[in-house]
Formats: sequence, structure tokens, C-alpha cells
Amino acid sequence: MRFLAIFAAIWVWVMPAIAQDNRAIEDVIGSQLQAFNDRDVQGAWQFASPMIQGLFQTPDNFGMMVENGYPMVWTNKDVEFLELGEVNGILIQRVLIRDSAGAAFVLEYAMIETEAGWRINGVQVLPAPDVAA
Repeated sequence: MRFLAIFAAIWVWVMPAIAQDNRAIEDVIGSQLQAFNDRDVQGAWQFASPMIQGLFQTPDNFGMMVENGYPMVWTNKDVEFLELGEVNGILIQRVLIRDSAGAAFVLEYAMIETEAGWRINGVQVLPAPDVAA
């Protein structure tokens, strides 16, 4: 019984922090997606991690990569946040995105916390599930 009380106390203390991180992560991803729709590459660049910024060097290089490699992100129509999980110590936010034609894609956003807040450290498009008739 004492174990359950301790567990419950820890749970009550940890859950608000997880919910706050979840909201902050969703805000960062949603803000970047909106910036791409607005063609505000400089704004979208601000949500990329220092590693991503170092890799692409300029907002223009970054924007060109997204436009050519992630067209469903560049022009996104609908966004639905799925589960937030952890893989090998990295927070991964799954997001269902519909492109301008209505096609659905599931993406995994790797997130890191920096001094400036949560930043996107990479995005992976998950393969479409096999559908058998």
C-alpha cells in the first residue's frame, strides 16, 4: 500500500511536466508547419535544432531541402498530433500530415530541448502501411 502511495505521488508530480512538454513540442512543430505554409523560411528555420542549422548553414538551404524532400511539410493541409514517445533517450512526436492533395503521411519528429526551448532535430517519414485487399 505504501508503494502505491509513493507511486501516486510521483505520478501526480511528473504528469504536469510531461503534459507541459507535450504542449510545447506540439507548439514548435505546429509553428514550423505554419511557417512553411506561409513560405516564411526564416521563421521555420528558428524551430530547427542547432545541429540541423549547422548541417544546412542557411535558411534558404534548409527551405530548399524541405520543399524538395518533404513536400507534405512544405505545403501541409491538415495536421494531427499522435503519440509522443521516447526511443533511445530521444523524444519522438508522431504527426499525421495531409498534403495539399489530401494524401496522408505519418512523420516522426525527433525533438531536443535547448536553452531556447524545444527544437526539431530531424524528421522521418514513416512507410505507408501495407493494405491487402
